[in-house]
Amino acid sequence: METIVFIERDSLEADVRRPRFEHQWHEHTGIPSPEETGRLLQDATLAVINKTPLRAETIARLPRLKMIAVAATGTDIVDLAACRARGIVVSNVRGYAEHTVPEHTFALILALRRNLLAYREDVKRGRWQSATRFCLSDHPVLDLHGSTLGIFGEGSIGQGVARLARAFGMQVLFADHAPPRAPGVDFTPKEIVFQKADVISLHMPLAAETRNLIGAAELAKMKPGALLINTARGGLVDEHALVTALQKGTIAGAGFDVLSVEPPKSGNPLLELDQPNFILTPHIAWSGRQAQQALADQVIDNIEAFARGAPRNVVS
Repeated sequence: METIVFIERDSLEADVRRPRFEHQWHEHTGIPSPEETGRLLQDATLAVINKTPLRAETIARLPRLKMIAVAATGTDIVDLAACRARGIVVSNVRGYAEHTVPEHTFALILALRRNLLAYREDVKRGRWQSATRFCLSDHPVLDLHGSTLGIFGEGSIGQGVARLARAFGMQVLFADHAPPRAPGVDFTPKEIVFQKADVISLHMPLAAETRNLIGAAELAKMKPGALLINTARGGLVDEHALVTALQKGTIAGAGFDVLSVEPPKSGNPLLELDQPNFILTPHIAWSGRQAQQALADQVIDNIEAFARGAPRNVVS
């Protein structure tokens, strides 16, 4: 009989049905320390995690573990090499956020292009109420129609963002990158994307080759009026370089839903950036209620597939 241990059950606001095979089910809240993780998973044959790291030293302490079901798309928290060496199957969830993350991405884009934060502050300060004209026009309002969106990452989320962009009348450029590449996508050299894009949006996983994908050099190549949007992973962008670029006006603004360390217990330079051309939200782009339920359902589907001897969504 399988023993399933779900760590961070409180990370999902969704109904999680039990797998349709004989098993024991245990769930815990919060992200435990590595030592506590090893203790909680000591008897587990199947583990469900979200952001709890499973490194080689912890995996070595789990002799019964056969499968890790990651309740997310990114798997950088798991030592995949250690899992392969042990024959542990790692599955992730895919496509569940193809609507909710693009919607949040465009919420950030629209708020910044139309200077909503600056105008909201004007109203709070009474500037509209004391104006002599019917409207205020102190901050530029830019339409999306006719502008260019550069997308790094052409997975289901990146392509979802592209669909919304085209509906707004934007030109879409997918930045070229090293293989593997999604089939059927036309790619543009990334140098051209930096030069032409009015908005750049990141939708790539965090890996060694994508860490600090956008640094000072890349920010300097962007248009002065361009926006940088990151609803993917915080480590894709050099945060200190971004602060400098926003303060100096190298780019016009940025909207982020992620930081390099989450939660930011020890601070972060972006937390201290209080200006209307920067919006930071607390990693909620993925969390639409419908998306969370789709995620929960897919986690159990992955577990049941593994139990049938036909693992799916396997990353290792």
